[in-house]
Amino acid sequence: MEKVDITIIGAGVIGLALAFELSKDGRNVLVVERHPKFGQETSSRNSEVIHGGMYYPSDSLKAKTCVEGRELLYAFCREHAVPHKRTGKLIVAVSPQEVLDLENLYKQGLANNVEGLSWLGQAQVKAAEPNIKAEAAICSAATGIIDSHRFMQELQMRARQRHVQFAYNTEVTAIAGEGEGFAVTVLDKPDGNFTFFSRVVINAAGLFSDKISAMAGVAGDEYKLKYCKGDYCRVHNNKGRFISHLVYPVPRKEHSGCLGVHATLDLSGSLRLGPDAEYVGAIDYNVPADKCKVFYESVRSFLPFISLEDITVDSSGMRPKLQGPNEGFRDFIIRDESDKGLCGFINLVGIESPGLTASLAIALMVKGMVADFFPGQKGFSLHSS
Repeated sequence: MEKVDITIIGAGVIGLALAFELSKDGRNVLVVERHPKFGQETSSRNSEVIHGGMYYPSDSLKAKTCVEGRELLYAFCREHAVPHKRTGKLIVAVSPQEVLDLENLYKQGLANNVEGLSWLGQAQVKAAEPNIKAEAAICSAATGIIDSHRFMQELQMRARQRHVQFAYNTEVTAIAGEGEGFAVTVLDKPDGNFTFFSRVVINAAGLFSDKISAMAGVAGDEYKLKYCKGDYCRVHNNKGRFISHLVYPVPRKEHSGCLGVHATLDLSGSLRLGPDAEYVGAIDYNVPADKCKVFYESVRSFLPFISLEDITVDSSGMRPKLQGPNEGFRDFIIRDESDKGLCGFINLVGIESPGLTASLAIALMVKGMVADFFPGQKGFSLHSS
């Protein structure tokens, strides 16, 4: 049976960041992806925002990996010429109750050691963004935007330079414990089924990570994903020129960790609204035409320069959430499952926002786990017997 040191299931931004980081140690790394190329699901259907890290409980993986990952991401972009921009972000309150909620969010951001946070009163908001309406705002100077495709492309290229192998159009169909590792069976289109041995298997399968986990023998409600759809609309008539920051509303508690319909600029200066949040039973990327009116009503209180005629439907994405509707906060699952008898199986389940921002920090965290499985050993060649 052919052997490999590390198999990464999934070539989204997390799988690519893992391949980039884990290949530095000279291990033989294989990335298995069921799609014909990288980043075809959550990683390419998002706001492309580099987050500050103020939204999450201080001791959570989401907070820690977001704050650490943000600076790692900016450094990577500078070193490898990945297009990005530190735009800054305003989180705005438009009523007295929202001001109180905004104050609590500001305290959370300070507790999370988010750099570059400041409180803006009404006059300061007007000076920073003359065309928006708000009673108060948090300014997150560390927030930015990134060309996520170029980022993923760069991760893949750097990993390939260190001899990482990528198997696209290849779907994992079985994972079984075998000695000190796993027999992994894949359906390789068009060649059929193929089984190989991997000392370590890392589940970075995004929307299907709970199914891969169950395939390896780890299932249950704790790991069950709920699909949360987020639609986007595009704002035309050069309305992007009316703002220079990203502009977010105060998050609503009932949105289960979603940040509300917000305004984001891309690197060309084009303006987009979204995402919203709707739990769905199946993956569906269609955007209903009536979302234009819904989004207009959502943002008109703080973006008065946008009219309904400016808005058209754009795209949508799926978030792999661990919490369901109206449920409390759920953190990333990043876990070595050795205590379940799966020595060398590492689960990454529920990696949603801020996963893009946190990707390089998550890769470093997993790298520390992987090191425990190769104490002084040399790696396999993929074609050794």
